[in-house]
Amino acid sequence: MMNKLSPILLAAGLTLFSAPSFSQKKNTTPPEFSIKPSETEAHMRFLASDELMGRRTGEQGNYVAARYIAEQFRKLGVKPVASENAASPTKSYFQNVPFEKLGVNQSGEIVAEATTMKSGDDWILMTGGATDTTAALVYAGYGLENAAKGWDDYKNLDVKNKIVLVQSGTPDVQTPSEIIASSTEKRKIAIEKGALAIIELFNAPMPWNMVNKYFTGEKIGLAPESAAGKTIPHAWVNGKDANLTRALRNVKEIHFKTSGRQTKLINSYNVVGFIEGSDPKLKDEYILLTAHYDHVGVGKQGGQPFTAEDSIFNGARDNAFGVVGLLTAAESFSKVPPKRSVLIVALTAEEVGLLGSQYYAAHPLLPLNKCIFNINSDGAGYNDTTIVAVMGLDRTGAKAEMEKAAKAFGLGIFADPSPEQGLFDRSDNVSFAKKGIPAPTFTPGFREFNGDIMKNYHQVSDNPETINFGYLQKFSQAYTYAARLIADMPKAPQWVAGDKYEEAAKKLYVK
Repeated sequence: MMNKLSPILLAAGLTLFSAPSFSQKKNTTPPEFSIKPSETEAHMRFLASDELMGRRTGEQGNYVAARYIAEQFRKLGVKPVASENAASPTKSYFQNVPFEKLGVNQSGEIVAEATTMKSGDDWILMTGGATDTTAALVYAGYGLENAAKGWDDYKNLDVKNKIVLVQSGTPDVQTPSEIIASSTEKRKIAIEKGALAIIELFNAPMPWNMVNKYFTGEKIGLAPESAAGKTIPHAWVNGKDANLTRALRNVKEIHFKTSGRQTKLINSYNVVGFIEGSDPKLKDEYILLTAHYDHVGVGKQGGQPFTAEDSIFNGARDNAFGVVGLLTAAESFSKVPPKRSVLIVALTAEEVGLLGSQYYAAHPLLPLNKCIFNINSDGAGYNDTTIVAVMGLDRTGAKAEMEKAAKAFGLGIFADPSPEQGLFDRSDNVSFAKKGIPAPTFTPGFREFNGDIMKNYHQVSDNPETINFGYLQKFSQAYTYAARLIADMPKAPQWVAGDKYEEAAKKLYVK
């Protein structure tokens, strides 16, 4: 009689015989498909918690958020990057970004013949110390110099020991973010030319009372990089008031008096991590993933209504949502890297003028000409959990990859909602687009601005309890998978022909 194998031995034998077939089977599903909703929810609940006090740039909650992101990188094995200081190339997850914190706008007046303009009503002092001077006023167009674009607004002008009058924005762009961003460059050039002060006719497509309310309080800007940190008084005058504009354009001399704004140097940090690519032929190139982790703070800092019961602007949608996408990408790529390398940068100071991304673009830790693509993630909120919205989907050469990534998680994709808002140029992606890098923004789903968006945008209600966590998971997975597909493309994506940033790309990617 044959001996019968026990069920346990039989099962063990079958396992031994069948094991080789399983070991030979390669799992090709990327790790982002296995991200658990509990992981994305936990990141959101921490980053948008009351304890972080609105993550305002330069304050303790902002530092805690930066530390949390860095420690997630460390836990996952994401590598730090050497600092840009060649004399002391230490490796750290933190890129120090120096800021100048300005006190509130105070008293002053600008007198142009019979017209007296009052500080806080007709104009705002953006930076600078006390002054009381009468000097010649010289009009210098936009106050910009750029040989590549043919801008030479100081040609044949002598502004030394004079006051410069300029228009806001640039000849190319008049969005609020570009007006704010270019303002710093105008001041820097005026300082180099020896000007005593600069007056800017602020003419953004936004009401002056909003500008006045937002910029007269405590303000943060990048610390001056000019010689010895020198600055000069810089005023924004209400350029929409025809009488004020006419008065300044029609005089040769003005009296400029201000008590100045107190300044204090502070620091915040871009948080940077690196994952080497898997393809020896492509890993010297990299894809850049960005999202800002700062928000607007507490109480009056937020600039919107609040109550004694709730005065913390948690910023769940804006932009803990995007940072969760970064951390999802960090986890997935640390397990299975794409062909090209990945640089992940959590940016500070977006809410105060895209300053963290501006600083990084000017002080990159890896060569920008090796960066083939930037996917930024940012948003005001969402009103459609069946889609993601992408600013620049049809402009930046990777439409098919982003559509495929969204579809993989049951999401549609919607290109450039609310084009009248100029959203492409209103987030950190534009700092990299200006350098020539194709740089769309991957945004939670919406097709237009409506009450569902503005209900929580920069409001104390934007907290984790109002988030659809299932959608957060899918969004973060789609963002990560899109990055993988683009990083694996045989040929780097490019701007569509004729795009306004195409010329910058030609200069950046010189072969």
